[in-house]
Amino acid sequence: MTSRRATTTLWRPTGPEELELVRESNWRAWPPRLPEQPIFYPVLDEDYAIKIARDWNVKHSGAGFVTRFEVDSAFLARYPVQQVGGRTILELWVPAEELEEFNAHIVGEIQVVHEFR
Repeated sequence: MTSRRATTTLWRPTGPEELELVRESNWRAWPPRLPEQPIFYPVLDEDYAIKIARDWNVKHSGAGFVTRFEVDSAFLARYPVQQVGGRTILELWVPAEELEEFNAHIVGEIQVVHEFR
């Protein structure tokens, strides 16, 4: 009998440049943060991710994408949920220096679930 790890679904709004780097990783990892990006913040609500991709990424990059991916729930317990607005405006703040370890706990592929232009 095979035991499956419990996973948590996360979403990430992203622009075309970051998405291309994810594609280059075979849909398995997020790219390292830029020096001016001290945290990586996946979100816990699909509608919140859609709002960011549609209202911010399109304005700044010409396109916005919402990705969905699964992460080992036990690993995620180290990151407290950050409520940054209303009750569904929830993020995890992953320090940039921990992103490689975070990527190692992604289960399966990162999937594009919405696209805005």
